[in-house]
Amino acid sequence: MQLKKGSYFPTGVLFPLLAGVMVYACEEAEISEKIPEQVSYNFHIRPILSDNCFACHGPDANKREAGLRLDQEEGAYASLKENPENHAIVPGSLRESMVFSRITSKEADQLMPPPESNLKLSERDKQLIRKWIQQGAEYETHWAFDPPKKHTPPENNHPGWSSHPIDKFVFAGLNSTGLQPNPEAAKAYQLKRLSLDLTGLPPSTDEVKSFVGGDRSWEEMVDYYLEKPAYGEKMALLWLDISRYADSFGYQNDNIRTQWPYRDWVIHAFNQNLSYDTFLTWQFAGDLLPEPTKEQLLATAFNRNHKITEEEGVIDEEYRVEYVLDKTNTFSKVTLGITMECAQCHDHKYDPVSQQDYFSLYAFFNNTPEKGFEGGAGSPVRAKTPLIWVEEEDTQGILSFVNHPDTAKVAVSIMKDLQDSIRPTHVLNRGVYDAPTGDPLPAATPGVIKPFDPDLPPNRLGLVQWALAEDHPLTSRVFVNLIWQEIFGQGLVPSAGDFGMQGKLPTHPELLDWLAVDFRENGWDIKRLIKVLVTSATYRQSAVIQPEHLEKDPDNVYLARYPRLRLHAELIRDYLLSSSGLLVPEIGGPSVKPYQPEGLWEASSSGRGELNIYRQDKGDKLYRRGIYTFIKLTLPPPSLLIFDGSNRDICQVTRSRTNTPLQALALLNDPMVLEASRVMAENLITTHNSPEEAIEEAFIRVLCRFPKDEEKEALLAFFQEESEHYKGDPQEAKNLLTVGESPQKEATAPERTAALMQVIVALYNLEETLTKT
Repeated sequence: MQLKKGSYFPTGVLFPLLAGVMVYACEEAEISEKIPEQVSYNFHIRPILSDNCFACHGPDANKREAGLRLDQEEGAYASLKENPENHAIVPGSLRESMVFSRITSKEADQLMPPPESNLKLSERDKQLIRKWIQQGAEYETHWAFDPPKKHTPPENNHPGWSSHPIDKFVFAGLNSTGLQPNPEAAKAYQLKRLSLDLTGLPPSTDEVKSFVGGDRSWEEMVDYYLEKPAYGEKMALLWLDISRYADSFGYQNDNIRTQWPYRDWVIHAFNQNLSYDTFLTWQFAGDLLPEPTKEQLLATAFNRNHKITEEEGVIDEEYRVEYVLDKTNTFSKVTLGITMECAQCHDHKYDPVSQQDYFSLYAFFNNTPEKGFEGGAGSPVRAKTPLIWVEEEDTQGILSFVNHPDTAKVAVSIMKDLQDSIRPTHVLNRGVYDAPTGDPLPAATPGVIKPFDPDLPPNRLGLVQWALAEDHPLTSRVFVNLIWQEIFGQGLVPSAGDFGMQGKLPTHPELLDWLAVDFRENGWDIKRLIKVLVTSATYRQSAVIQPEHLEKDPDNVYLARYPRLRLHAELIRDYLLSSSGLLVPEIGGPSVKPYQPEGLWEASSSGRGELNIYRQDKGDKLYRRGIYTFIKLTLPPPSLLIFDGSNRDICQVTRSRTNTPLQALALLNDPMVLEASRVMAENLITTHNSPEEAIEEAFIRVLCRFPKDEEKEALLAFFQEESEHYKGDPQEAKNLLTVGESPQKEATAPERTAALMQVIVALYNLEETLTKT
């Protein structure tokens, strides 16, 4: 919204205002969505103003039009700069509130937002603003900047939904919309989603049979999966996206780097259930702890996972500043959930964060001795100073979780501060590295979130202690929202990386706050948090979509059903390997290079360094989990990118979800899919006496449930059809069975093995297979 300079508000505005009110009253009947009894600034008005007005009348003073600021009550209530007798908003008075006059005007030169902005308020937006002004136009602190409070869960008498706190909150939301929760899902579906959520792997045939048969309870299965080593690998996948972990430096030369011991540490930390406050402290400031251990130093590699240039001729300071900017943005994304990077070049346009606030936060990370350029792609050391060496004696002691296959020492880039001086930090004009302005800034935090405690050390350790304070409004909220997103596909705040003015409002604000406070009160215990989520009826309900769901809640905001979600890219690979029996369950170690189309690295390489040619691994390395796949920043693995894997060049808290023809083609033709199908077929054809038994076993292993009679009949008919086809062309069957590098079993009847292989390929290509249902 923009009040144009030079606009004149006559004092006699009664007629146009009355006209606007009369027109508005007529339009009110056309509004289908009910206006709430009490209009909230946070949940109803601020989103309208943020989308339509704050770009010109918000926090950014440099872009503010007509001196009007609408994101704060002082500015909104104040006299208009060019017409002091008038006010943008007068609480309780539509007649005197110029904002209402302008948004309801029928004159193009008076209408706000102006037509040329291509922004337009809906009739419901106008009615909300009208009612808000009539009710006193009360401003509120942005919801995310108030510390969370542990609300009492609302009571209900619905069977199965009246005891668990999550279910109480969710049921209240459902009840308000006239929806009822789905019944509990079939046990096999529940177990599949649980196993995938907690380990990233499908349940084994024995696990399916024992749980479905009633030999093990739900709580027993939850505890069982939480204690599996695969749990740490599944959880680490989320954190490696956040920590922008990769196996190369990025930029043009993009040579190999050896940060993989940090990945081993992340897996270890999750498996040991390191509390989240300790987990964050070690990563952001482990080097600043008293007499830090080598494990705590290794954890600070989190800060050094950003791209680093090895291109000769670059300007050292330009890239050093770039690295500090990355650290600042990553901290704000993972702990604050705020788009602080928008204040790098100017005051934030939507959030009350100034450019000075940004560089005051930047100051915490600006005191490291790292350089912008430190040697080219030919350097034998595959890490940049400051660094540590992981040696054989470490892997036999304090770093025993690091899976190092030989005795050579490994260099890892870590964090460290200058010892005898403090590098001055200035606001950088337009964010440019060589344009410092003003006086040096002290390290500080945005006051709108929580002022920095002067009793804390003004360094990264003090910063993380500030973020973990009991009254901090964001840190616990942001993390529980990320875990909710991992489990349910979308966070309680759908914009997981933006809790600010332009972010999405929480769908269940009281539930979010309850979880945030409960998480902190219970020692920041991550496994406990996950157990709370997966033991709820909300999690265990069926994913079946009812007609009323599509009518009242097509996006499943209120969770009347479990959301159907396709697996992450790495987990699709894991699913294939695990269900086929090919998976090598080794934990940790250097990254591996599985199958990849020829020529990709060669076509995109500068020709320098070790990564100019893709050298595929052999043997067991071909069958490691997706988390260990080598990630080259300038060309990440195509098999992961096709299924929306992260390219890891920046901190990423949410992956996109797409459906494309390439994904279907990959599942039909990828060598990994075909090899997994071949290996399973070879094993089943030799261990079962009939094709019916082999097909049923394959079905359970791939879909994690028992087949229905009609499914058995359809698959058996397909098997028989393929058998007849290959009997007529036995050489085609033999050729098909040569796919992949795993040893091939001698087939006495290759046409039957090939036919079963095609049945398994079909099973892998079912939508249900790679979806949490």
